[in-house]
Order: sequence, then C-alpha cells, then structure tokens
Amino acid sequence: MDHPAEGDTADPGTAAAPSQPRRSRDPLEEIPDIHRLLVESVRDYAIFILDAEGYVRTWNPGALRLKGYTADEIIGRHFSIFYPPEEARRGHPEHELEAAAAEGRYQEEGWRVRQDGTRFWANVLITALRSEDGALIGFAKVTRDLTERKEAEESLRRSEERFRLLVQGVQDYGIFMLDPDGTIAGWNEGARRIKGYEADEIVGRHFSVFYPEEDLARGKPAMELEVAARDGRFEDEGWRLRKDGGRFWANVSIIALRNDAGEVMGFAKVTRDLTDRRAAELRAIEDARKVARAEAASRAKSELLAVLSHELRTPLTSIGAYVDILAFGIQGPLTEPQREALERIRQGHRHLSMLVTDLLNFGMVQAGRITFRIAQVRLADVAEAVRPLTDPLAYERGVEVEWQEPDEAVVAHGDAARLQQILVNLVTNAIKYNDPGGSVRVRHLVRDGKAVLEVADTGPGIPAEDVEAIFEPFTQLGRSLTSTHEGTGLGLAISRQLARGMGGELGVRSAVGEGSTFVLSVPLAP
Repeated sequence: MDHPAEGDTADPGTAAAPSQPRRSRDPLEEIPDIHRLLVESVRDYAIFILDAEGYVRTWNPGALRLKGYTADEIIGRHFSIFYPPEEARRGHPEHELEAAAAEGRYQEEGWRVRQDGTRFWANVLITALRSEDGALIGFAKVTRDLTERKEAEESLRRSEERFRLLVQGVQDYGIFMLDPDGTIAGWNEGARRIKGYEADEIVGRHFSVFYPEEDLARGKPAMELEVAARDGRFEDEGWRLRKDGGRFWANVSIIALRNDAGEVMGFAKVTRDLTDRRAAELRAIEDARKVARAEAASRAKSELLAVLSHELRTPLTSIGAYVDILAFGIQGPLTEPQREALERIRQGHRHLSMLVTDLLNFGMVQAGRITFRIAQVRLADVAEAVRPLTDPLAYERGVEVEWQEPDEAVVAHGDAARLQQILVNLVTNAIKYNDPGGSVRVRHLVRDGKAVLEVADTGPGIPAEDVEAIFEPFTQLGRSLTSTHEGTGLGLAISRQLARGMGGELGVRSAVGEGSTFVLSVPLAP
C-alpha cells in the first residue's frame, strides 16, 4: 500500500482524497519503529504478531531460533501450525484467540511444534491488540522455550514418585513424616505392619502415642525432636507401643527436614522392629552368664577335687605303710585270720588309692595344671612298661591279654608317662568289662600318618547312643549300687584330655555283642 511522500501537498479541492488511503491502511502497520527495533533485538523470546484471524504477520529472530522458521517461510501462514496435531484438531488455537479477545490476554504452558517436527514446552502469552476505537486488529504472541525447566520438573516429579513408591513399598521399616510439632503427616506400609495402625487412623495424631508411659512422663518424645532439630538427627533404641498395646524393641532415627532458609519444616522418622534381635541378645547375655557360672562352678569343683585328693593321699600313705609293717611281722607274728583281714585292708587301700589318684588327675586336668614332656617315644616301650602293671589283674579276672611283638619303627611324638597312663587305663577297662575267658589284644602301628595304640576286647560292646557318653566325667555304663564295676568313671575322660593335650585323639569303635576297640592316635615323631 502506497503512502504520500513527506512534504507532498494535496489539492485543496480534493481535501478528502489524501485521507482516504490512510483510512484503508492496515492498522498493524501503525506500530512505532522503536518498538519494532526492540522486538527485533530479542532472541530468547519468540515475539510476533497475528492478524485477527490468527495468521502470522511479523517474525522476530527469537521466533526463528525457537521455532526454526524464517520470516519468508512463516509469514502469512496460520499460527495453528505450531500446535501438535491433536491440539489443532480440537480447535485449541482458535480457543486461545477467542479467550484473548474476550479477556484481553491469554496465557498457558503446553507442547508446541518446531519446523523439524520436534516438540518443546512453551510458555505462551497472547495479548489482544485493539485500535483506538476498540476494534480488534490482531494479537501479540510471546513464546518462551521452557523445555529444560519442564524436563527438570518432570525428572523431579518422577524421582519423587519413585521415592514415594519406594517408601510405600518398604515393609521392614516404618517410614513416616512428622510436622514440626510431631504430628504425623505421612505413613507407609512398613509403619502399618510394625505399629498396626492404618494411615487414616494415625495421620493427624501426635507421634507420642507410640511411647510407653515411663517415656511420656520424662518428656522423651519432645526431647527427641529437640535433639533432631539441633543436631540434624536423633537415633535411639528402646521400647515402643503397637496399636494393640504390645511392646516391641525399636531402632529409631529422626531426621530434621529444612527449607533453603534452614528452617525446620518437619521430620522424617524411620523405625525398625528389632524385638527378635533384642531377645537373641538377651538370650546370649543369659547364656554367657550361665557359661560363666558353669565355668566358675567347674573351677571350684576342680579345685575342691584337687585339694580333697591331696588331703586324702596323706592318710592313705600312712595306712599303706602300717599295712606293710604289720604284714612283715615287725610287731609280732600274725594269725591266719589276721592275715586275711590285713589283705582285705590292703585291697581296700589299693582301691581307694586308685580312686584318689583319678580324682587328683581329673582336678589337675580341669584346672589346666597338667604339663607334658614331649619327646620321641617308641610305642613298643610304652606297651612293655604297661604290661607288668595289668597282667596281674588279667590273671585274677581270667582274661587273656595278647601283646603284639614290639615294632621299633613306631615312634610317637608325645609324653611317655602320659601315654603309659592312658594305656594302663584302656587295658584295665578292657579287662574289667570283659567276661572270664574273654580276651584283649594290644597293638601299636602307624596309620594315616599317626602313631596308634589299639586296645580291642571281646566284651559286651557299647550301644551307639552311649559311645560319646563314656568319655564324659563320672560315667560308667551299667553302673549301679550293686554293680561290681570299680572306679570313679573318670578314667576315659582323663585319658581323652591327655591325648588331646599331646595333639592326639582317643576314640572307640564298638557294637553291642561284638566288643570294643579303643584307638589312641598321637603325632608321629619327625
């Protein structure tokens, strides 16, 4: 549309002619150039003008940067081209113009489309433009790309949703929110399971409802919040209450939640039910106490046995000495009845001496006062030393003992005296628990890298359930007040402890009716 040049003068006779073109000029072209310069300088915002029907009339560099169209490509096209197809089909662009025309402006956020088809999240402001007489002449449209902010918000929303789902899904921990004054503001599945309250039963109540009376009386709930607010967190273990009034042992953490200004906005409270662990700890403490008491009792018993045995040995020694004096006739000849009586005293003395020796040895083993003199020991020499000590009992009981021919190659790494003590006990037991006419076989050999002493008998055998019991102190199978089995029941217990003290072991193979074989194994000499 042409305009008169500045300085041209119209014919006075045709005064109306110059004004006619002005009246037909597009009112959108009346925008001052200074404003146009301002708009053309903005690059962070798409700023353009639409005519009253929504067709693009102007285009700034910001619009080019945001939407991708050059001015030549977009001017004259309808602005609905910027909207996703589904928005255009439902007439949303037209609705925006209608709202802007009615209210003077329209603002929203939503998805828009670039020239290449990609979408971006836009903040849109449409302002109605009117002439001086109020007629609608078009719209100013300002668009800002907020995609990064939208993505950040969406990421935060997804993160918060995942966190919410995570918290709600946790069942082993009660996780809930408190207002600054301790009022419950959130409740997860774990809290419901541990404490028994549904969310609608507990949200809005004060968290002190979970505390026993003694804690309420000393103001513990308020103290916990004060510490959490001051230090950032509070942690504790103690008794808490369920909905039904039952108590449970809880591990509790309270974390203060602050805003950017550092003000406490509330608290996150995490509770874990440790009742089973607490019960286990109490059982462990009680078991430890029982063990300590048992050990103390065992030490006291061992010390008593050691003292008692030592005190008994002195009078026994005197009895033995006087029996020998009488037997030798130093104080005059003895009649036959007197000799029989003296022999009975001698047998009683020998039996009692054996019992006292067992008690003394057991006390020393229990007290840890046994010492070992480890050296190279030929097991043939051990058997040779033991044989004279056990043959008289075998003869008396009518039991045959078969001793292996000496094998000088079987050399143990042990204590000769302790090995003899064990073998005496094993052979003596094999004889005592055998029947007249039975037999005992004693062997020494190397097996599985160990020096081994074996004592096998043809006795009644040992039931499977009693095989380990015979190594317990004061245990004698078949013992009763009328039984003829002599001894304290300590021999095998002492023997096993002595074997282990030398780095060896004492065990047994047995079957009822088939006899027993006791096996002593100790390290071979290097």
